[in-house]
Amino acid sequence: MDVSGFGKILLGLGALLLVVGGLLIFAGRLPGLGMFGRLPGDIFIKRDDFSFYFPLTTSILVSIILSLVWWLVFRR
Repeated sequence: MDVSGFGKILLGLGALLLVVGGLLIFAGRLPGLGMFGRLPGDIFIKRDDFSFYFPLTTSILVSIILSLVWWLVFRR
């Protein structure tokens, strides 16, 4: 891979991070995006002095979406 190809990949990843960061900032205000992190299957345990949160369903959903985007961008 030449240097210009690597630069394009870095710019694409930077743009993707910018979009994802913006969605996370405004997730509570946009309809439908406030559900991320509170989906059925996300594990949340709260005790007296302890809380544990593991977004299992959210992680799987994000993984599927990113895999589809990756496949669409790099298919031949």
